Amino acid sequence: MSPSLPEQRIKSDVKNVMTDVLVKLLYQENTTLNSFLRDKIRNLETDRRELVGVFGKTGAGKTSLINAVIDERELLPSGDVNACTSVMIKVEANMCNTNYEAHIEFITKEEWKDELWSVSQLQENTTDQKKDDEDDDYQDVVEKLSALYGEEWKERSSEQLMDPKYFKEIPEFLQSTEKILSCETAKELSAKMIKYTRTESNHGGERGIKRWYWPLVKCVTVKVPHDFPQHITLVDLPGNGDRNKSRDTMWKGIVGNCSTVWIVTEINRAASEKESWEILKSVSSLLGNGGECRDIHFICTKSDVIDSTDHSADLQAEILRRNIKVKDAVRKEFNKLHKIKKHFSDDSFKVYTVSSKEFLKPKVLSAENTEIPELQDFLQNLNDSHSETLNYVSGAHGILSLIHGVRLRNEPGIHTEVCEKLERNMALQLGPVQKAMGRACLVFEKCLCEGVERAKISCEKKLHNFLYPRGKSGSGYHRTLKSVFKSGGVYKPKKGKQINLNMKLSSFLTDSIDEEFRKTFPNERKCGPFNGVIDKFSLETESLKENYKDVMLQLIFLQTEEEKIKKKLNKKIKDQKKIMYNSLTETIEETMQECYKTAAGYSGPGMLEKMRETVSRHVLVSKGTMFAKAKNAMLNHLLSLRVEILKTMDDTLNNSIDLSLRSDGHSFPDVSAEFAVVKTIYNKLKNDSD
Repeated sequence: MSPSLPEQRIKSDVKNVMTDVLVKLLYQENTTLNSFLRDKIRNLETDRRELVGVFGKTGAGKTSLINAVIDERELLPSGDVNACTSVMIKVEANMCNTNYEAHIEFITKEEWKDELWSVSQLQENTTDQKKDDEDDDYQDVVEKLSALYGEEWKERSSEQLMDPKYFKEIPEFLQSTEKILSCETAKELSAKMIKYTRTESNHGGERGIKRWYWPLVKCVTVKVPHDFPQHITLVDLPGNGDRNKSRDTMWKGIVGNCSTVWIVTEINRAASEKESWEILKSVSSLLGNGGECRDIHFICTKSDVIDSTDHSADLQAEILRRNIKVKDAVRKEFNKLHKIKKHFSDDSFKVYTVSSKEFLKPKVLSAENTEIPELQDFLQNLNDSHSETLNYVSGAHGILSLIHGVRLRNEPGIHTEVCEKLERNMALQLGPVQKAMGRACLVFEKCLCEGVERAKISCEKKLHNFLYPRGKSGSGYHRTLKSVFKSGGVYKPKKGKQINLNMKLSSFLTDSIDEEFRKTFPNERKCGPFNGVIDKFSLETESLKENYKDVMLQLIFLQTEEEKIKKKLNKKIKDQKKIMYNSLTETIEETMQECYKTAAGYSGPGMLEKMRETVSRHVLVSKGTMFAKAKNAMLNHLLSLRVEILKTMDDTLNNSIDLSLRSDGHSFPDVSAEFAVVKTIYNKLKNDSD
């Protein structure tokens, strides 16, 4: 899975050339064009990462899978039935040195103080042992405090628990800086970082660890020094968020940025395992219309485990037959999930049956039949799709073409004629872009208006079903409701699926646009946003090069600029469409906060009915404006995006045309040698990629 070393060297060589050109420009007169070119050289470097989110319940084999995929048996600790990964762990290539490193990011001191303060609040509301055992929030805090402080926390105030003596080993936490562990071997790093990443039921026990620091950790980034693809980050993720606000915000951001997700489950219950499907259901809107996910891989682990009835048979053949049946069963289950399929096509979903154990230490299965190499190939292809070296060299070739072209003495009249043709082409090409975005605005407004009307009619029924669920007793359900309201409408119980009341209420709006939204902003590469209208945009520089050979070099630069601005805008649209889609739920959440706060404040006799009444009354009074407000928030985002796209295309390309073809080149250095070198490299790379 190694990145192409020749390509890395090519990029390094071209970077050195461009550094020399930049130095030359710094010694020239500081004209507008000179400044423009210096900025272009500085902005040639891009680091676009592909995030692959790995989901699965404890014991499903996530860490073993990651270890196998990166070919490092001892990097991430796994296999302990009493332990589970407690924080987000990212795994990526170490491009700086040959060590194994863990970069540990902590939550803030203020956030930890808030958690300590909440202990006294919970203790006040949790009086008897039976209640203690049932209260998820209390048990969650107890687990964290016991991990960090042992039994001492029971005898100390929240102020005393912030004493620096408890953080001697992690001064970085008190200083709000990153802690870096660096080791020569994977095994050594694994042993060092376990206290920052793992929950163990005995809180130290056999390992002799006095303090576990995972309650203070936001995220750990593990960097491996070998040939892991440099643009890929694997992220071991909790199933549906985190109770800590900053960790939950980071979790949502990472999930929304995943281009691929791996749902990991054991093969013996792959199709029937409820938790795996619940994870997929709970994150589908964050990944699909609210994210940028293109591929969902359902990974069935431990494929080497099989109850063989015929011991004389070829065990590998029997495993492979069973694997085919499992894949069919999982695909059939996926086809039943109609809501998820609003966000993803059938082509997005693939099933793998893997054995990490057999890949790392083969006994029965060949490496190919463990299907780990297939996942490694997928990651390598995902990495290579960036064409980072070609993009850099193409940009450098365009800049040098412009510098070299501007130095040549040409007739100003020809330049003016080309400018006018380019400006005319641009005006013509911007028309379809404007029209496509205008159509999208009208379609979404119509869909959302229908959604608002449905919400006004049906929201109270949906809320009633949530507040008065079948089969849940009032005496037990009041704690769940209180936790939901206390957490702003979103609650993650220790067991079971996440509860998100805000999403339930906004579903009338999201359901109304899901189909159109996916068409307008597809995550698949084959079609760009707004029906590919930005990708189709062209200044027609190719045809102009034939007729105006005297300014061919300037036109080459404009061609690279056009491609660059289209990529930049597609990235901008991808980021903005997430904000746009998620604004529907976020606006509902903002509107509901006041009533949540009031409802969470009730205690004592009649608490359950008071909470229900408060929230019901608020929705009844607010429904006339709340859903319309959410609709308007999304449409405003869309209109702002439309204005920004048109302005960016118009301003950026007009400025590039003007500077390229109307500037005097008398103060520019001679870059003919550099241009010849980069041109040769560019042509070779281009031919190899075609």
